[in-house]
Amino acid sequence: MIGRVAVVQAAPVAFDIDRTLQKAADLASDARSRGARLALFPEAFVSAYPRGLGFGATVGSRTAEGREQFRMYWESAIDVPGPHVDTLAALARDTEMYLIIGVVERAGGTLYCTVLFFGPDGRYLAKHRKLMPTGSERLIWGFGDGSTMPVIETPLGRMGAVICWENYMPLMRAAMYGKGVEIYCAPTADARDTWLPTMQHIALEGRCFVLSANQFARRRDYPAEYTTEFGNDPDTVLSRGGSCIVGPLGHVLAGPDFSGETILTADIDSADVARARLDFDVVGHYARPDVFHLSVDETPRAAVDFKTPTD
Repeated sequence: MIGRVAVVQAAPVAFDIDRTLQKAADLASDARSRGARLALFPEAFVSAYPRGLGFGATVGSRTAEGREQFRMYWESAIDVPGPHVDTLAALARDTEMYLIIGVVERAGGTLYCTVLFFGPDGRYLAKHRKLMPTGSERLIWGFGDGSTMPVIETPLGRMGAVICWENYMPLMRAAMYGKGVEIYCAPTADARDTWLPTMQHIALEGRCFVLSANQFARRRDYPAEYTTEFGNDPDTVLSRGGSCIVGPLGHVLAGPDFSGETILTADIDSADVARARLDFDVVGHYARPDVFHLSVDETPRAAVDFKTPTD
């Protein structure tokens, strides 16, 4: 099937859920007006990637100010399920698109960097929690487990999501290929020059379409009291974008864009995946299971399990 997909490159209204959801609605409507049947939003779009915040942490010490920063961040996260998830589901239904969006998920006292999937009928389909937060992200985000690595069947192709530097985890990529991913979504916060070749490599390796969405954010997209090393010049660019769409033979179909907030689109043909696998199928005829084998544990890992006595 041939269909149009979109990657949304924009900044949320940082730490403000309601205004961020309204902006997401406007952007999704714009993507739909361009003919998109699927829209991917960046990592941690609802409602902030806290770039530059230190949360008052050094080795062996935390500050009261840093704890207050975390409280503010926790307050701007969402519960899954919850009313904000219902709002996003309604947005998918209203635009009749598949919606894949990065959120900061709150579960008790822990936050997770999560991607939510919605269908064009407004159904919440699944979520993926980032398995491995990078660097200082580990202070503020918990670790996902193998139970949230979905690949979802759609008329456009089988879609899944791998977040930011998870894309540098070869075994995770192999797991996604093993699930038959065809629309490989890579919401990110990485705007380095090395990101595009990484996306091209994954497209070639997995013989899949790769969609990557990053924020384009300036200092003015964050609250005035947001104190970081970036200073207070409202025009300072904190995240420069670089979103892109890549075909299953590594050809760039759209982007990368570093100019500002934008929506990139491309028409994809699911038959191109089969065509690309003529000479390379990394988990099929190009695999060597007699030499290499990957075992994936999809068991949910809870800190506390409650067993109810049976009569």
